[in-house]
Amino acid sequence: MTRTQYYTATTVDGYIATEDNSLRWLFEVEGADGEASEGFGPFFSQVGAFAMGATTYEWVREHESAVMWRDAYGDTPCWVFTTRDLPSIEGANLHFVRGDVRPVHRTMAEAAGGRNIWLVGGGELVGAFADAGLLDELILSVAPVTLGAGAPLLPRVLTSKRLRLTSVRQSGQFASLTYEVGPPAE
Repeated sequence: MTRTQYYTATTVDGYIATEDNSLRWLFEVEGADGEASEGFGPFFSQVGAFAMGATTYEWVREHESAVMWRDAYGDTPCWVFTTRDLPSIEGANLHFVRGDVRPVHRTMAEAAGGRNIWLVGGGELVGAFADAGLLDELILSVAPVTLGAGAPLLPRVLTSKRLRLTSVRQSGQFASLTYEVGPPAE
């Protein structure tokens, strides 16, 4: 069964990027390139489609080469939610979309072929999936960093009635927390 998962790194105070959308804070954490990423390979092997917002896509495009994209994601289809025209990454299986996440989610689920859907970020896009009842799981790598401000992990109110802790694990300096996400209140 396809699960829609938000797998990301976050600071202790709940930010995924600085106010200027930088992820530099993440790569300054001891072990960030090894210990925190050790779970990514097994995670991504279960992913059949993924999505990201325009700001996340632009950061990835600016900081990773086309070769890095192919090495990390292969030909796994990616949907980029945007309201403007963005340049593509050569060789990447990209679909630029806008609007309601529900029809795109259906298309992604079909493309995933029973594998999972990964929501890369940002938080506002993931929030739209949560609002629509299409977010099944949060997988958070919490780094020993505080930013005080920036791009929030998930700019929504999700109370404990919707979140159930299913796993806690330490990986070097990171705490890995997994939460099952229930449907929105009616």
